Amino acid sequence: MAARAGTITLVANIGLALEYEATCGLAEHRLAAGLSEAQVAVFVDAVLAMADPVETHYLWRPLLRDPVDEFVLEAAVNGQAAAIVTFNRRDFGTAPGAFGIEVLNPGELLRRLRR
Repeated sequence: MAARAGTITLVANIGLALEYEATCGLAEHRLAAGLSEAQVAVFVDAVLAMADPVETHYLWRPLLRDPVDEFVLEAAVNGQAAAIVTFNRRDFGTAPGAFGIEVLNPGELLRRLRR
């Protein structure tokens, strides 16, 4: 809702978009959300349509302990994001801070938005 209202700006590069699509499409996530495959596809398309596309000009790899998360950092750096919002804070360590990017969990972001 915050992205739709323009309160926050989402950024995504191709790698992040593909990973988001794959993760949201996993059976465990679909079942937890109570959505069909078609509904997940509509949701992912809608979220990505709101995101500002980011072209990756420089690969910052390797900076993170989990190589799968590197494209998230790349999207955030190249998109000049203020924060990465994730349940997976541990894998990002201190690397985002070197670029002035905070790592927040979704609850922290929601609390900030409510202020």
